[in-house]
Amino acid sequence: MKKIMCALRFIFRNGETWTVKRENIGDLWIKQVTTSFGRINEGEFEEIHPCESFRIEILNEADHVNSNDINKGGLEAGMFARVKQFKDIEKMDILYRDTKNGEKRMNFEKDTIYFPYAALDTDGHDNAHQTSVVLDETLYIVVDPEKTVSEIYPETQTSLS
Repeated sequence: MKKIMCALRFIFRNGETWTVKRENIGDLWIKQVTTSFGRINEGEFEEIHPCESFRIEILNEADHVNSNDINKGGLEAGMFARVKQFKDIEKMDILYRDTKNGEKRMNFEKDTIYFPYAALDTDGHDNAHQTSVVLDETLYIVVDPEKTVSEIYPETQTSLS
């Protein structure tokens, strides 16, 4: 049995989600994923997978809300606009499907990756490390303590607002 990534589910600080299918992802890089064990906000003890840096290019076909997602804000303006307006992606689930004897089956197995986070202001919702831009109907997101979206994707410099 082989695990194959079939989608990424972004989880925002307010609990909303956005699922992006594999075929709608261009460039993707998750740097230095480690494994820790701990408790977040007095929850259960669990294995935690923080990463050092994250970058992704999401194609226009993903600029919608999947009916399985709970996001309501993206219904009106689209998910690209929501990501640009709010810098609040907290973590991401990597969703897998299994292949067994050449047959594809959905599996509920996932890995949750936590992004670097530093509060941008006193309310703590926006992440100082998250930058994004839309260029030619493609969304570019970078979550990195040292680099911005324009440094990782230089072609986006003229589109920054």
